[in-house]
Amino acid sequence: MSDVDFSVRRRGVTDYVKYLEMRVQELEAEVNYLRSELGYYKREIEKLMSTPLIEGTLLEVLPDGRAIVKSTTGPHLIVSVSGEVDKTKLRPGVKVALNQRGSTIVEILPSREDPYVRGMEVIERPSVRYSDIGGLKEQIQEIREVVELPLKHPELFRELGIEPPKGILLYGPPGCGKTLLAKAVAGETNATFISLVASELAQKFVGEGARIVRELFAFARRKAPAIVLIDEIDAIASKRMDMGTSGEREIHRTLTQLLAELDGFDPLDNVKVIATTNRLDILDPALLRPGRFDRVIEIPLPDLKGRWEIFKIHTRKMKLSKDVDLEELARLTEGATGADIKAICTEAGYSALRNNRRQVTQEDFIYAIKKVLHGRYRPYGSQEGFKPRQRNTQAVV
Repeated sequence: MSDVDFSVRRRGVTDYVKYLEMRVQELEAEVNYLRSELGYYKREIEKLMSTPLIEGTLLEVLPDGRAIVKSTTGPHLIVSVSGEVDKTKLRPGVKVALNQRGSTIVEILPSREDPYVRGMEVIERPSVRYSDIGGLKEQIQEIREVVELPLKHPELFRELGIEPPKGILLYGPPGCGKTLLAKAVAGETNATFISLVASELAQKFVGEGARIVRELFAFARRKAPAIVLIDEIDAIASKRMDMGTSGEREIHRTLTQLLAELDGFDPLDNVKVIATTNRLDILDPALLRPGRFDRVIEIPLPDLKGRWEIFKIHTRKMKLSKDVDLEELARLTEGATGADIKAICTEAGYSALRNNRRQVTQEDFIYAIKKVLHGRYRPYGSQEGFKPRQRNTQAVV
């Protein structure tokens, strides 16, 4: 064999050895990857096959090292504590995980907020401002004094030595701007805004409504400064009677918890409560006493000037013809609410579209007034027999 042939064969053997070494490394890496995958799937199978843990609330740690726990399944249990649990963190009220077999505390759970309550927080602030509300200057001024001033300048109240009002109750006929006022407060302040309808507190399980109220105000205190809006509060705050169904008794328990939160041992601090209702006459007297809802503000039907201001607000983005007279429209809508006037402006725009016009005329508004306030069509330009609809306000005190 010549030197050249030997050199070529040696080079080939060397390259083949390098290839085998590289292949061995690839196979070792693949084996390590498959082992990690196997370990992952074994752990997943163990999780699927393991028994679930029970959530409980620690009530007390006994001298012998055991603990009294209130289980979510119902009874109070005296249980032992696993050695892996840090006993210095065991305090009354903390959430713990219990083993299902021996009911042993195996883990301390992190504190969490009720997702139902957390969902009531308004993340995106309403775009409504006080300038979007017409005819309620006195009410806006009073709300700003009660809600905005204590939140923005608490030092003024400390200097005077007085406690600012805790809550405001807005009452009046439907469609007059009660909820709109609350939205404007949320839009004008930097406080956390929590909104709910009172009917959400009516739960079918005993004690559930009271628990939600308790956690709602605890959440508001953590998020302070905060504003809590309870819309249509008459759903849970009607006058209490001695007799009633089990559902009514549960509603009364929820109301009792609400009263305790408004004026109980735990101060509200920088938490303000705004409630709205159409039926002031059916509310429980305990809710209206000073110390709970200190200010009871009436939101009445708009007067002539108020209706003109509301027309001005809702038509500022509309393309109006020169013959539109807002003062005349305000005179023609006596007894109308702010919601009615908004509907009239919208219907007038539809009337212009149906007639292939790009401007809204006085005739469109007259037609819209008749349609909205009377609930039926009338010929254009005819005011014969036209009388504004009268609102029934006897239910409002």
